[in-house]
Amino acid sequence: MSETDLPSGARPGDAETLDRPQTGETPPDTQLDEDDRLRPAFVRAVLDAVEAGDAAAAKALVEPLHPADIADLFELTPADERAALAKAIAEHLDADVFAEMNDYVREVLIDALTATQVADIASELDTDDAVAIIEDMDAEDQLQVLRAMEPDDRAAIEEALSYPEESAGRLMQRELIAVPEHWTVGNVLDYLRGHDELTTDFWEIFVVDAGHHPVGTCALSWILRTPRAVPVADVMKREQTLIPVDMDQEEVALRFQKYALISAAVTDASGRLVGIITVDDIVHIIQQEAGEDALRLSGAGDGDINEPIGLTVRTRLVWLVVNLGTAMIAAGVVGLFDAVIARYALLAALMGIVSGMGGNAGTQTLAVVVRALATNQLTSSNTWRMIGREFKIAASNGLLLGLLIGGGSWLLYGRADLAVVFGSAIFINNVVAGLSGVLIPIGLERMRVDPAVSSAVFVTMMTDCCGFGVFLGLATLFRLHG
Repeated sequence: MSETDLPSGARPGDAETLDRPQTGETPPDTQLDEDDRLRPAFVRAVLDAVEAGDAAAAKALVEPLHPADIADLFELTPADERAALAKAIAEHLDADVFAEMNDYVREVLIDALTATQVADIASELDTDDAVAIIEDMDAEDQLQVLRAMEPDDRAAIEEALSYPEESAGRLMQRELIAVPEHWTVGNVLDYLRGHDELTTDFWEIFVVDAGHHPVGTCALSWILRTPRAVPVADVMKREQTLIPVDMDQEEVALRFQKYALISAAVTDASGRLVGIITVDDIVHIIQQEAGEDALRLSGAGDGDINEPIGLTVRTRLVWLVVNLGTAMIAAGVVGLFDAVIARYALLAALMGIVSGMGGNAGTQTLAVVVRALATNQLTSSNTWRMIGREFKIAASNGLLLGLLIGGGSWLLYGRADLAVVFGSAIFINNVVAGLSGVLIPIGLERMRVDPAVSSAVFVTMMTDCCGFGVFLGLATLFRLHG
């Protein structure tokens, strides 16, 4: 059926659907409902077919899946069964699947392939996806893969690998459409239709001057709706957000979010157009960065369930040892007041409440500040305003909690002096927690240390030491005894 034969109201993209028998039945290989894909029963059915040596059945089950779903299938498959699955469905294990795959899972499968096979996969991908596959390989393996690639593809990959990790240079793709500013819309259309080697996935056309510096952009919709004789310079948008090639990917994501970008030009040190970054890559970066910050606050590392156990143990153990050191410091503070604790044993039970309440308050403030730093909401221009704001919040909460807990302890134990000590310690430690939660991450940021990684340990140490010290110090001052 030609496009001109489509029924009224149908779109050209509907031709394939209209050619199918409208019987209400789905083809045999897609009997599985979309919502049931990748549920345990489906995964087990695929693995049972692989284990039984029935590669045809496994392929029939996997064939309807999107590349991202096939990648998820490998992640859901036990590690010792992935190689057999890859062998059984090899014809569906294409470049798009590798691009969607978890880094740790992909690394294991890539190791099982030859340099030529990896080169073939990388050559089918956009530059940014190809770099994601190759950048984690050993230097020797990287060299073998690059040697097996076509010269143009190899040059693009080598250039990308020369940029810092997690920079715009690593993230960008070289496949783009750029035209001279003196062209007309008709020239652009003829160029797009007359060159089969051009990229097929694009939303914007970049306009460059004689030195290949970007001077504007044209949305594809503008080109399609504008008469052929109109100069590109008359319809292009001159205001654009340019991304330096060495900009950190987190800052790139913030620019996309702030200016609602779909794509953006990447420029080198001389201002020449060298690539583009598209919003689909940014969505992944935002998710990755947000997850990393949340996990680093707890010292859990990457938190990837596919990460090797040995690497996870080492990452978590480091911060557990650091926490042990800070706990010993807090215990040393308690040891300074062993005499007052011996006179009034109830203090040993209550001092944990003081430090615990402070720890919770500090964690709340820390989470807000780390997020504000990550999203660029907190800058040098509003630092003092942020500190003042958190001080007011901490003081208000501390005062209310101090009155509540002090009054409660008076009713429970019938001692006014204990109520004053308990309530005052809660108030003071809450203020210290609030200030620590904002000052420590800001200080670490100024020293170029990731506050998401280190802040929690120091905030906990401050609230524990202050909580124990203030509570037991006030108890000593008021000469509390049983």
